[in-house]
Amino acid sequence: MYESLFNSTAIPVLEQVVGFTQARHLVLAGNIANLDTPGYRVRDLSVEDFQSRLREAIEARDRPAPTSADEFISPGDPDYVDRLARRREATMADVSENPKSILYHDDSNVGIEHQVTEMVKNQMAHNLALTIMTSQFQLLEAAISERA
Repeated sequence: MYESLFNSTAIPVLEQVVGFTQARHLVLAGNIANLDTPGYRVRDLSVEDFQSRLREAIEARDRPAPTSADEFISPGDPDYVDRLARRREATMADVSENPKSILYHDDSNVGIEHQVTEMVKNQMAHNLALTIMTSQFQLLEAAISERA
């Protein structure tokens, strides 16, 4: 029951954003730590690839299309909500799957200013996702406890 409640909110999407920004923060911190290391190549996680994967997962979640008769979910099924929630959860899990596929190496000689700027932008995205997620949980808590 709670899974379908969580999956009907923005919480699964925000969870993916928080996970990505945490991983990217570690990569950017490593870049700053190794900036003066001879032969070190700056690394980053592709924000554009992550956003496109997330967009595809959201669109797939909102428009679930059955691929076989066994996967078709009819609103009349007694476990319709639970099966739909499991499908949505699996769709969101695909976003963070194999994060190495969105890692790229940059041969350019990027300075510390660029790395710090990227780190600050990443931190702002992380904080925004956490703030929205907190408000989502507060709304759910109010709905569950029947407070207005």
